[in-house]
Amino acid sequence: MLKNTLRRFIRRDDGTTAVEFAFIAPPFFALLFAIVETAMVFFASANLENGVHEAARLVRTGQLQFSGGGIATFRQVVCDNAPLLASCDTDILIDVRKFQDFTNINFTDPVANGELQNNFTFIPGAAGEVILVRVFYVWDVNVPFIGNFLSNMNDGKRLLSAAIAFRNEPF
Repeated sequence: MLKNTLRRFIRRDDGTTAVEFAFIAPPFFALLFAIVETAMVFFASANLENGVHEAARLVRTGQLQFSGGGIATFRQVVCDNAPLLASCDTDILIDVRKFQDFTNINFTDPVANGELQNNFTFIPGAAGEVILVRVFYVWDVNVPFIGNFLSNMNDGKRLLSAAIAFRNEPF
């Protein structure tokens, strides 16, 4: 009798789908969440690029300088054109510098040893000057395992950046 029960148990395949799903589900969902997180990072980066492009146009044409607007106006234009950045008005870092010519532009990395070096300045320059606009946003990586691969800072966050260099128009 025990032998027959054991034989019937071995032949049954009612729960195989559930067992297979239990094996496949964790890696499948981890991959799914990693894809979504990576897509969000790239989409946020594209949003930041758009915001920087629109705000830099105000500097390039002299509209920002003539209107008396400063870093607050610049920040607002970036945030208005980057809707995906949740706390844009507080977490955005802006660095606008002027240079003698394009060969002297220095793209120093703002992250040293995994820590953000906040030595940014805001100098939109005058007509005809070469300007480098860099904007940074600290993105919280939410998926635990993918965070190790996406993060570029010590605390598991990713620093998104957008930059544009141009010569101010003769305004």
